[in-house]
Amino acid sequence: MAALQAQRLFLTASSLSSSSTTSCATRPRRSSAARCRAALRAPTGLSTADGGLGLKLDWIPTTATSAAPAEYGAAKAVEKLRAIAEAAADRAEMHDIIGRQRDNWNHLLLHSTNSLALAASVMAALAPAAPTSIVALKASTGALLATAAVTMAAVNKIQPSQLAEEQRNATRLWRQLERDVRAALDLRTPLASADVQEAMDRVLALDAAYPLPLLPGMLDKFPKTVEAARWWPRRRQQQQLKTKSKSSVRRGGNGNGWSQDLEDEMRGLLRVLKAKDEHQYLTVGKLVLNLNRGLAVAGPVLASTAALAAAFIGAGEVGSWASGVAILGGALAAAANTVEHGGQVGMVFELLRNCAGFYHKLQEDIEATLGEADAERRENGEVFETKVALLLGRSTSDLKQFRRMASASFKDEDIKDFAGKLF
Repeated sequence: MAALQAQRLFLTASSLSSSSTTSCATRPRRSSAARCRAALRAPTGLSTADGGLGLKLDWIPTTATSAAPAEYGAAKAVEKLRAIAEAAADRAEMHDIIGRQRDNWNHLLLHSTNSLALAASVMAALAPAAPTSIVALKASTGALLATAAVTMAAVNKIQPSQLAEEQRNATRLWRQLERDVRAALDLRTPLASADVQEAMDRVLALDAAYPLPLLPGMLDKFPKTVEAARWWPRRRQQQQLKTKSKSSVRRGGNGNGWSQDLEDEMRGLLRVLKAKDEHQYLTVGKLVLNLNRGLAVAGPVLASTAALAAAFIGAGEVGSWASGVAILGGALAAAANTVEHGGQVGMVFELLRNCAGFYHKLQEDIEATLGEADAERRENGEVFETKVALLLGRSTSDLKQFRRMASASFKDEDIKDFAGKLF
């Protein structure tokens, strides 16, 4: 019976197909857009509910093959990270070139200003002994000393040696960012938008910490308060990271390389970094800043005083005193300029700020790691300990001495040793 119904279906389908073809062929065409449509219908009485006739079209591709949303997002993240890596390499090259240029400024302006001040001092010494040309010598002395005073004031404002140190440090940090981004790309792990956002935050933080423009946008060379340099983005959910939550690791257990002894070691190290290392560099930085501020004021003041005294050279008894003041003022101005820029006091101050920032960043990294209560979600404890030891210039066995400093009974006054040996 089923075979008979299938035969009838086949014959009916064939007749329908031939009739539709004949009708399409004989029917006059109304327009070029007319279409012939054929339908296949099952005859009445034929059951198709259970195991009957069925037409499966799953094999027909409905749309073109496209990447999955997750793969598409990962591909976009890869392209963005590549763009960030290229921008970081370009920034590093720019900072390197500008750093060499500003270092050349420091040497050129140092020698030029000293030459002006010393040449004016020589002319002030020769003026009383040459009555016929005293007017020309007085004018030349005053002009040279005034030029030296203006040049000193401008150079002391921008501090070329400090600018050069900023660019050197920025070059190193931009190259480090490029290496980190390219390493993430080489690992071929699934990348997400969070990785791109983190890299972009680092780019913006570096641009703000070490600006390329000289004016405007230059960092304040004589800040009211000395703070550690910051070239990394501020962590999100900072309050949660600072909470001291107890972890589930045991004293002798091993949870992702973490143990209670290792946590105590990191907490003691964190305490030493705050009390000794960062505090030391900020304290010395204040002293260097005060010295630099004093020299920056002394140089132009001495040169201006000498230029004013040069106008009274040859005026009776006052003329001899005026000549001496001009000579002494020009020589002292050149000496102050040499100590400030030849000794690169501004560069030393920037170096101290960067060292303090280095230890402050290490503190935040330790706090962020310990702030995660679940040890399994942290970075491996042994790897993290090795990284910290390398950053401090110590071995991992040296870090065990800081374990006892995590106790509340241990006072800050009892801390004698510094955590870092690298800086």
